[in-house]
Amino acid sequence: MWNLPPSDTVLHVLQLVALTAQAMTAALAAGRRSMDWMGVAMLGCVTALGGGTIRDVLLGHYPLVWVQNPFYLALTGIAALVTIVVARTVQRLTLAFLVLDAIGLVVFTMAGCDVAWQMGASLPIVIVAGMITGCAGGVLRDILCNDVPLLFRAELYASVSVITGLFYATAFGLKLNDELWTVLTFVLGLSLRLLAIRYKWEMPKFVFNSEQR
Repeated sequence: MWNLPPSDTVLHVLQLVALTAQAMTAALAAGRRSMDWMGVAMLGCVTALGGGTIRDVLLGHYPLVWVQNPFYLALTGIAALVTIVVARTVQRLTLAFLVLDAIGLVVFTMAGCDVAWQMGASLPIVIVAGMITGCAGGVLRDILCNDVPLLFRAELYASVSVITGLFYATAFGLKLNDELWTVLTFVLGLSLRLLAIRYKWEMPKFVFNSEQR
């Protein structure tokens, strides 16, 4: 029988970093759409906490993470508002957006796997829960900004989440050092996502034209 998944200080710290990072990506996206400050704060909260909320609802995991920890609402809202000031000094917003989004993708994937495994879910559900947690917040952000979600138009994204989840889940049964494995998974996932961006690695695309015979 596999042991419980890592639930350590390293993962908790990374989660706080990821919440802040995702809120900042939302603020940058909101800025491109000229949203007011309230819209920036709300979009930050939805983006950072949306994936975990969807996961918890689907798994029946209550209370929701931000209900149990209202601090997360404050953290994400404030991070989004602070970005309004910081963004004016950042010259390469596109690069900042992608790096912050990659951090959120990887860390939230690990956190989602962690929650699902603690609930006794099977390995496939653990991986799906990780992917939902990692990807859904960004999808909500892009939909609210009237953009095609990054998940469906960019370099390897959901695939990175799946690979990260699989790698992270191996620690559940091998009795490996929790903190070390968490760091290794973070480095692997982040490196894979950034390399995919750098070298434009993509999944095969389906292109269909009804006029073609």
